[in-house]
Amino acid sequence: MSEARAEAKRAAALRAVELVRSGMVVGLGTGSTAWFAVQEIGRRLAANQLRDIVGIPTSRATRDHGAAVGIPLGTLDDRPFVDLTIDGADEVDPQGNLIKGHGGALLWEKIVATASRKLVIVADPSKMVPRLGSTRALPVEVVTFGWGTHLPAIRALGAEPGLRRTAHGEPVRTDEGHFILDCQFAAGIDDPTEVERVLRARPGVVETGLFLGFRPEVIIGGSG
Repeated sequence: MSEARAEAKRAAALRAVELVRSGMVVGLGTGSTAWFAVQEIGRRLAANQLRDIVGIPTSRATRDHGAAVGIPLGTLDDRPFVDLTIDGADEVDPQGNLIKGHGGALLWEKIVATASRKLVIVADPSKMVPRLGSTRALPVEVVTFGWGTHLPAIRALGAEPGLRRTAHGEPVRTDEGHFILDCQFAAGIDDPTEVERVLRARPGVVETGLFLGFRPEVIIGGSG
């Protein structure tokens, strides 16, 4: 990552943390941009600039990071309503629809976003796209049993799916133990709503990385 891009991510995250108030339940996103927000919330708690924050992490990695920087953590079982979630995105279209999940946390991220009164997306300018799927594959989280049965249906939607693997060639598993299929649309996704409908109707598809209709506040670092 270039220094300029890292600074844009950090700038977006710091602007988002300005929206956090003492006493809030805050969803803690996953990924390189959200990492800066978690770090800053921890810093402000340590400096007594924020108090009585409860963080709801969207992944085990974020849970560990939040604990390390001193953010008191909770769960949605204890705190089913989240005041504000700060998270990143892999792509953002002009309507504020998103592709998320390249960090592997799409399921937990969507659950926390759905429980949130306000969703704030932080990103660098490269994440803004005219059409979802223009630059990144669409992650689809599936149960391990019969995962290959989804490949023909995904190809029928106009995408080329691939099982996400580790550097050692093993299938990547999410925090819930599922696999991820990365689905590349050569010219972007013409109809995200229809793609979401078709995929979610399939038994064994747990979640997709399409975040549609959340109407987040989008903060782009380096955009003024």
